[in-house]
Amino acid sequence: MFAKSYGATTLGVDGVMIDVEVDCANGLPAFDIVGLPDASVKEAKERVRTAIKNSGVKLKAEKVTVNLAPANLRKDNPGLDLPIAVGLLAAYAVLPQASLEGRLFSAELSLEGELRGVNGILPMAVKAREMGFKEIFTSRHNANEALLVDGLTVYAVDNLRELVDYLSGRAELSPAKPNIEEPEEDAFADDFADVQGQFQAKRALEIAAAGGHNVLMSGAPGSGKTMLARRMNSILPDLTTQEALEVTKIYSIAGLLPPGGGLIRKRPFRSPHHTASTTALIGGGTYPRPGEVTLAQHGVLFLDEVPEFNKATLEVLRQPLEDRKVTISRVNATLTFPANFILLTAANSCPCGNLGISDGIHKCTCTPQEIKRYQSKISGPLLDRIDIHIRVPQVEYKDLSSQSKAESSESIRKRVVAARNVQLARFRGTGIFTNSQMNHAMLKEQCPLGNDAQSLLEMAFRKMGLSARSYDRIIKVARTIADLEGAKDIGAKHVGEAIQMRNDVGMSAE
Repeated sequence: MFAKSYGATTLGVDGVMIDVEVDCANGLPAFDIVGLPDASVKEAKERVRTAIKNSGVKLKAEKVTVNLAPANLRKDNPGLDLPIAVGLLAAYAVLPQASLEGRLFSAELSLEGELRGVNGILPMAVKAREMGFKEIFTSRHNANEALLVDGLTVYAVDNLRELVDYLSGRAELSPAKPNIEEPEEDAFADDFADVQGQFQAKRALEIAAAGGHNVLMSGAPGSGKTMLARRMNSILPDLTTQEALEVTKIYSIAGLLPPGGGLIRKRPFRSPHHTASTTALIGGGTYPRPGEVTLAQHGVLFLDEVPEFNKATLEVLRQPLEDRKVTISRVNATLTFPANFILLTAANSCPCGNLGISDGIHKCTCTPQEIKRYQSKISGPLLDRIDIHIRVPQVEYKDLSSQSKAESSESIRKRVVAARNVQLARFRGTGIFTNSQMNHAMLKEQCPLGNDAQSLLEMAFRKMGLSARSYDRIIKVARTIADLEGAKDIGAKHVGEAIQMRNDVGMSAE
């Protein structure tokens, strides 16, 4: 007898529907799964058969064939256990075929028949809604995640026996309800009020947060570069509902959602160690998975001690910084992952860290060749894609010993939110949300320069030998500075500050 149920898997950051076709026939007892399953899905036959037996259902030994369609797509999600199980029970007439129509099943099965959570339920549920499904059956572990999708009735099931009784009409099962703890007050443990001095660096991060600009901070060890970077999230605007859903989908697929699931409300802050591989940073693998650039979507990617990263690893950042997405090609698939993030980098000026310090105590002991080799780890093309280059000097004793509180993150954040609102109004309907996302054509339309500003930029362009990309990025930063001030037009002072922040660092390009 033939039966059909419906499951799902993930491809990139999207869900893909899987038709689970089950056929039982007379012949030598066997259980075959076809349709390009990976090892974990092939092993489903043992989990499913044992889970059904331990749920109190006895099946006659027959030749069972399970087909997972489409057959050309690799299936690597253990959540296919449940649709295989219910499809098999329908093929044996334990369940009516009609009870499986319009319903998506996704959960891993234990040998006792308990339902376990799987990664990627949110994108699967989104795809199910798009395909017209009305109900989804999953484990309690994934229920809160599935409930984020409007238009789907979610059933949280404890075990296979409970599901069989419901589908066969012998028992009732109530739809799941959200069971999420109330979010804590919007407070960050790290606040800019704790950072003494470093006014120019704080100003640079405020501009970066307001316009979505990338930043390179260079300075002596212990000057506060990492401390400043870790407070960046405290001045960024809240995630919009659409952004929160995008981030939650990515973290669902990566298996990084907190216990209980639910919507991620805070912007991601990713800080990989400098030993991270190219695949870990950009994403990939035999069957591509999101990397750090995607996990930082709508948030911050912080690379501390950036010259210590492998140079080849850093170079893969060029495309995502420019295109805000990354395309990974493999023999099995070509996938595009989102990569819209603010890049923060921190570096010393030389291997010993004392280059440029003029206190008479710390002296640079590096040779010119060592300095050149160290600084050249950040290539010219990569530096060109970083909007703001800022030097972070040593903190003065009077600042460290001061008892007065610096400006709080909440105060800075209000200005950032106001500037972001100006940009949202400016770019409404274009699919662009911050100044950093403007292309060259939009610059001409949205960022006209007066004669004074144009003259200043021309002088800087010739004197500094700027590229066309640098020219565009200086204007974008100047537009953000003007937005922070509430100015309609870009003035010479805005361009001047943007130029200063483009050239105020001791890192040389190749």
